[in-house]
Amino acid sequence: MNLHEYQGKDLLNSFGVEIQRGIVVQTPAEAVAAAKKLTEETGTGWHVIKAQVHAGGRGKGGGVKLAKNLEEVEQIAGDIIGMHLVTPQTSAEGKLVNQILVAEDVYYPGETETSEFYISVLLNRATGKNMIMYSTEGGMDIEAVAENTPHLIFNEEVEPSTGLLPFQARRVAFNLGLSGKAFKQMTKFVTALYTAYVKTDSSLFEINPVLKTSDDRVIAVDAKVTIDENALFRHKDYEALRDIREENAVEVEAKSVGLSYVDLDGNVGCMVNGAGLAMATMDLIKQAGGEPANFLDVGGTADAERVEIAFNLILKDPSVKAILINIFGGIVRCDRVAQGIIEAYKSIGTINIPIIVRLEGTNADIAKELIDKSGLDVFSVVEFQEAADKVQEVLA
Repeated sequence: MNLHEYQGKDLLNSFGVEIQRGIVVQTPAEAVAAAKKLTEETGTGWHVIKAQVHAGGRGKGGGVKLAKNLEEVEQIAGDIIGMHLVTPQTSAEGKLVNQILVAEDVYYPGETETSEFYISVLLNRATGKNMIMYSTEGGMDIEAVAENTPHLIFNEEVEPSTGLLPFQARRVAFNLGLSGKAFKQMTKFVTALYTAYVKTDSSLFEINPVLKTSDDRVIAVDAKVTIDENALFRHKDYEALRDIREENAVEVEAKSVGLSYVDLDGNVGCMVNGAGLAMATMDLIKQAGGEPANFLDVGGTADAERVEIAFNLILKDPSVKAILINIFGGIVRCDRVAQGIIEAYKSIGTINIPIIVRLEGTNADIAKELIDKSGLDVFSVVEFQEAADKVQEVLA
């Protein structure tokens, strides 16, 4: 589950990570009021206006701007709220900006002794250990840094049984070239950041940039936080942080009815029961020259109602040119699934794309007979290879 910047910062701050302070608002008038409040609390006369969407590269798309007075705060807020922000991490249509963060300007006017760093915490799947990735090249795309200057990226792996040790936090500060007060502040920052990562059951913390100010404070100026959804049962309050406006609408709808659905960029819709079979079906589609348009596991109760819901979810994607239904009848009987497919097809009405059905397992022969005699425009197959050949045929 992705969080907005302001939510991620609040979470980090609750664990002792120093952050760039700000107030989230929905209107230009609220932005002006927030700027006045920040000026009273921090003394800053300039403010940074930041679009709050689940995407990186906001500055490149015009979603992060500096306001030097209240008039500019109101104008910039009016420009950003309601815009469709296009960044390297969004579609061509961009993302609608519903709210902005009015933040203090932590880059003091005339300041020359600041430094920007990149720090993230994530799981190294190759070793099964958490890893702190960091670089002196903060404020830049880490991918570009890795490609052009890989020697400027450092990794600190943490043994799960011991957690982050003090010498490791000091090594991070040392490799970032810090000394004195800044060195101590960075070790404190890294320690708090890692603690927050573990305690919140997150899968990613990315702070870019981490700022060292001229008076040697170390501050999180941005925050990308992803919570592991599998651990939300331990953090009931985090569920309230979800912003479904930022999520794929079809995936949200599928989740609300208990279906496992992931939207992809292909042209063949998949309806399968069981995650393993779903992955194998996606491989099958690739081998047949197609591209899977989704991952969709209808589960063990593939009755008419669930099949109809699944059909409607798949058909929402205009890029889908064919649908492959691949069901193994173990607990669920294939003839019941077949009847569900027939009822769902008739309920929906006209479906103008080819549908390939493979039902294998309990009562598979009865299921095939039901499909073949239904009179529907559906291709019934038995073997995996037949399904692959038929996918290739209908896409040709």
